[in-house]
Amino acid sequence: MPVTYRQAGPADAARLSLVATATFVLACPPHTTAGGIQQHLAATLTEERFVEYLADEQRMLFLAEAEGLPVGYTMVILGPPTDTEVAAALTLSPTAELSKCYVVAGRHGQGIAAELMRLSVDAVKQRGASGIWLGVNNENARANRFYEKSGFRVVGTKSFFVGGEQESDFVRERAL
Repeated sequence: MPVTYRQAGPADAARLSLVATATFVLACPPHTTAGGIQQHLAATLTEERFVEYLADEQRMLFLAEAEGLPVGYTMVILGPPTDTEVAAALTLSPTAELSKCYVVAGRHGQGIAAELMRLSVDAVKQRGASGIWLGVNNENARANRFYEKSGFRVVGTKSFFVGGEQESDFVRERAL
């Protein structure tokens, strides 16, 4: 079945939460506890949070769908980072963050993430960014390979918390 892509709107909050809940666990290192994952989901990936994200003019979300079901999404955040570790590592300005880039497990390797990435990069370029950055767990080999292939290079590290447990992320940046 063909995949369709579009910028998400206010009516998509439940669909985004559904795909976010299904995919976040795929990015977690094996030692991440189920309780930590549930705490993160409840704090950041609920339908209510996506309503907030979609209403934020500094965020853009893109949705991939197949057979009427969400199969992937990205979220970009325009503007300088608020994290001091990230701000110290970045070399390009103005910038935007690729905050989320997820595809459901059964759809990996089909080019969906690459197309969502293209849409996200094009959108931030149109909004005037000269760079885009992301944080990715340093143990997530699959994601790191994808981001490397997509032109993101490691420029630093930052801390990320899942359910109170500190993780180490690479900060990756790409010129636009």
